[in-house]
Amino acid sequence: MPYKYSLEFERDYQELEKKLNELKDVALKKKIDFSQEIATLEAKLEEYKEEKYNTLKAWQKVQIARHPERPATMDYINTIFDDFIELRGDRCYRDDPAIVGGIARYNGVPVTVIGHQKGRDTNQNLKRNFGMPHPEGYRKACRLFKQAEKFKRPVICFIDTQGAYPGIEAEERGQGWAIAQNLMQMSLLKTPIISLVIGEGGSGGALALGVADRVLMLSYAIYSVISPEGCASILCKDVSRSHEMAEYLKLTAQDLQAMGVIDEIIPEPLEGAHTNLDQTYNIVKEKLQIHFNDLMSGSIDHLLEKRYRRLRKIGIFEKDGFSE
Repeated sequence: MPYKYSLEFERDYQELEKKLNELKDVALKKKIDFSQEIATLEAKLEEYKEEKYNTLKAWQKVQIARHPERPATMDYINTIFDDFIELRGDRCYRDDPAIVGGIARYNGVPVTVIGHQKGRDTNQNLKRNFGMPHPEGYRKACRLFKQAEKFKRPVICFIDTQGAYPGIEAEERGQGWAIAQNLMQMSLLKTPIISLVIGEGGSGGALALGVADRVLMLSYAIYSVISPEGCASILCKDVSRSHEMAEYLKLTAQDLQAMGVIDEIIPEPLEGAHTNLDQTYNIVKEKLQIHFNDLMSGSIDHLLEKRYRRLRKIGIFEKDGFSE
């Protein structure tokens, strides 16, 4: 299947796919039996793709996480949830399109859904500020958290941002304070919270929707304190070393699960979520339902205690037999 946008490391086998399709067309038009040759080439191509995607480097996963055709928050909302009603505005300044949120039904249960929203093209990205929220976006999310608690609705968050908007106007309107308020509110919220990293999870801008009872990640998503480019620029004064910094940041789902930062990796189709949308939506819905049912079965007091313990253990490591 051809895509509008190809990543650099994909182009070699996509060229082979193109030639294989040309061979199939010739066989069909000329009525020549190339079935054995085609079957052999298809098997070799699949083996080559599996080997390539099973040995991806961190920087290549960063590229997949940023793929412009990757499904965004509204794609998941429209597919997985019913009767979604978007709620806008922070009641202080304005609505921020970089964060969408509202109420919906998840298999018949009323829930609050919140997530970062990127655009598909330049015009949409300008409208959505490339998925980088202003303070009013986080204040909107905080308002919806409180509303969910009041009406006893579980919260499901979708994380997909390179970070909070770093502009002067965002700082003037209290960006750091708005994010801090979200962290505090989520840590104390008396209702179940599930957060799912579907693409990029960058810095405090992502963490503002990430303090949850369960944190899940798609297998090619990334989650990090800073982008590889930002890290390379600050530490190395050389943005060309971004691919190197990606390895050091331990930002892949596999790294984060090993460190106990996330709870489960949701497998994507071999070439990424954008290559088989139905398969992606189905597995996300299935995994969400498992964690949703588990969280809904316990008491709120027990839930808050487990959330506290989960947060406290992040970052603990042992050195010479002592916990740090």
